[in-house]
Amino acid sequence: MLRYLSLIIALAWLFPASSYAQEAVSNPVVILETSKGNISVELYPDKSPITVANFLGYVHSGFYNGTIFHRVIRRFAVQGGGLTADMVEKENGEPIINEARTSKLSNERWTIAMGRTNEPDSARSQFYFNMGMNLSLDARMGKAGYAVFGKVIEGQDVLRDISVSRTHSVGHFDDVPVEPILLINAHVDQQ
Repeated sequence: MLRYLSLIIALAWLFPASSYAQEAVSNPVVILETSKGNISVELYPDKSPITVANFLGYVHSGFYNGTIFHRVIRRFAVQGGGLTADMVEKENGEPIINEARTSKLSNERWTIAMGRTNEPDSARSQFYFNMGMNLSLDARMGKAGYAVFGKVIEGQDVLRDISVSRTHSVGHFDDVPVEPILLINAHVDQQ
């Protein structure tokens, strides 16, 4: 035991940690200012680089400002990022590759993932927050899954408040909050 301790001390002296330490790179955090309060989301560019770059592109362009959370299903999901308060879909960019299989991130409670159509590589601007353990949305044998790219680190109470909103149908949209819930501003936290 003493021999190992002596070896560790000798190695620590010969190779100080500071010579190998790299400056820690923190993940970007996006703040979503909503009409119900703020939600802070930590993004995972190391796990979902294409998805994070896509999301940040929409954030930086101001695309999300003035959109609504248009689909709210209690204990399941809160979705937004594509419609105005008039229920008009905003024109958005090209679809991206679905990273659900490669990221290995799971649709756990409080995570953020990309909304898409039945076509796996069809995500554009819309995203959703998982309000429960939605593991059935993960990529599995024969299922493309939905790409998770971050997690809520502050504002869970805001999301919980949104998730219990009274909803109705508007045109061909179901689960639309009766009282519109605005995404006023989305920006990267500069702290």
